[in-house]
Amino acid sequence: MKRKLIAAIGVAGMLVGVAACGSDTKSAGGGEKAADTKELTVWLTVDAQKNWPELVKSADDAVTKKYPGLKIKHEYYGWPDKNAKLDAVLATDNAPDVVEMGNTEMLSYIATGAFAEVDPKKFDQSDAWLDGLKASVTYEGKTYGVPYYAGGRVGTWRKDIAEEAGVKAAPKTYKELTDSLEKIQKKKGDKFSAWYQPSPDWYAAMSFVYEAGGSIAKEEGGKFKANLSSPESQKGLTEYKKVLDTYMHADKTKDESDRPVVFGQGNSAMIFGAGWEGATAATKENDKVGKLDTKLENFVMPGPSGKAMPVFLGGSDLAVPAKSKSQEAAAEWINAFTGKDGQKVLAAKGNLPNNKTDLAPLKNDPKTAVPATAAESSWFVPMAPGWGQIEKAQVLKTMLQEIGTGKKSVADAAKVADAAIDKVINTK
Repeated sequence: MKRKLIAAIGVAGMLVGVAACGSDTKSAGGGEKAADTKELTVWLTVDAQKNWPELVKSADDAVTKKYPGLKIKHEYYGWPDKNAKLDAVLATDNAPDVVEMGNTEMLSYIATGAFAEVDPKKFDQSDAWLDGLKASVTYEGKTYGVPYYAGGRVGTWRKDIAEEAGVKAAPKTYKELTDSLEKIQKKKGDKFSAWYQPSPDWYAAMSFVYEAGGSIAKEEGGKFKANLSSPESQKGLTEYKKVLDTYMHADKTKDESDRPVVFGQGNSAMIFGAGWEGATAATKENDKVGKLDTKLENFVMPGPSGKAMPVFLGGSDLAVPAKSKSQEAAAEWINAFTGKDGQKVLAAKGNLPNNKTDLAPLKNDPKTAVPATAAESSWFVPMAPGWGQIEKAQVLKTMLQEIGTGKKSVADAAKVADAAIDKVINTK
């Protein structure tokens, strides 16, 4: 998933966001001899090159101790051009041995057999991997990658506007949230968006769906079935529509891509999005309010059921291509990079760790408590072979836009979406 790294953001509790499978191949770590392993090629994004090169070196040092004479080559890439380059290389016999993937990119590669299966027991704290990240590397009961790090979603609001409306503290419950937004909306008028929530933002909408006990699709007997028309999913979508109708008074047809820019213009009091969005709104080029960084506050999004809203976790995974000739060394490099010591380095750089054990202490630190707590409850897309076609067809965005604009009722829009999902979701 695409992510942005922002240094020295100055907003309390804000963490950097990172940013949305069956195979007949043998498991990575197939037992090649150390003496036969001469070279290891590792592909990472420029995030690692710029922000934690010491961790890359540490992983290199750990692996070369076991594999004397091993030469480790690193290639770094930007997110926009990575997949085209990877696709071209995977068609040859010169595949890299380790490759970084956005967690939403994993499925299509796993389903076509591009990545080798790995044994999760060989990786530190795999039994505590964050739910949303674990789901991204799991297909048909097997594991095809290792979570690297994560970025979650939080509520961010203008505490100065809240105080103007008589609200003195960030909400802890959904009722406190809606009561506060009602006061803000009344204070600022109908042209103001107390909650700026673009209707096609399916990451936010599906949080409502999963919070209500629904889902995009359910797996039954090894096949997936669309589930947006279920009573639980309908309940979540109905609440989402209520939010749009009550607090969103801007263009409901726009997606969330420029939400930080809009938030920085000062025409809304709150957003629910990736952890970096508030900080991006407060940058010099986007801040039209003035000193916006001092006026923002993050909070864990409460859900209507009384629990924290489950959030979509963006992040990176590391995978071993099936054509790698050094799969055992590749798996060991990944563990050295993403293991206990590696997670400490990543957390110190402002990232969420890949597991709940390392997440726990961050919940007790005021600077990291909000995103760390929010990441505990998460959801992920259906790990079905046809999911990529659904996402590219923008089925969910279309459904939500029709709901948000009133073009279709919740039930009718969900019915159409379910039909589109069922048509391709089990297709490789």
